Amino acid sequence: MRIAVLGTGMVGQVIASKLISLGHQVTMGAREAGNEKAVAWAGTHGAGAREGSFADAVAGAEMVINATSGAHSLEALEQAREGLAGKVLVDVANPLDFSGGFPPTFTVANTDSLGEQIQRAFPGARVVKALNTVNCDVMVEPSRVPGRHDTFVCGDDEAAKAEVTALLESFGWPADAVIDLGDISAARALEMYVALWLRLFTRFGTPAVSIAVVRGSE
Repeated sequence: MRIAVLGTGMVGQVIASKLISLGHQVTMGAREAGNEKAVAWAGTHGAGAREGSFADAVAGAEMVINATSGAHSLEALEQAREGLAGKVLVDVANPLDFSGGFPPTFTVANTDSLGEQIQRAFPGARVVKALNTVNCDVMVEPSRVPGRHDTFVCGDDEAAKAEVTALLESFGWPADAVIDLGDISAARALEMYVALWLRLFTRFGTPAVSIAVVRGSE
């Protein structure tokens, strides 16, 4: 599959590298073609790895992964607007504001979410919120957290969620560990959970922290 990974930071690099290892063709997108980090990444990952602007990456992609900083995701995606229509857009970003230090606050919460904002701003895209509740290394290698734990998807397009679930399974998430929380408004819960995740990260001194949903009998 041809996949655009938007964002040159740690999350984008880890996801893009995993996709290459699975045989996908990946273009890492940045604000401008020739971005130093994107060029370096593409130069070390073989013929299937490319780099370009956000618009370049999205134009040739079958699926798009938003791994940009959540506070700037809408601006970044706007640069690729023409190429987003009809495509599955996997939003792994969190709308975090570090201007006041750590722990960060949210740029949007409670009555809205970044996932919803993206879907409204780009109605032709098929937005699926996924993977934002774990560290990027756990996103692509869930076995870094021992035992059973869960990940989540939400979005308005059922077929898009099925495509994303299949991708997560290729990352190593068991099918029954991918929990569908419903429409894109569930992104509010997924994004706000990150406040707890950050506290767990601080408490245990490791980003390899996840959550297991335990269901009791009725």
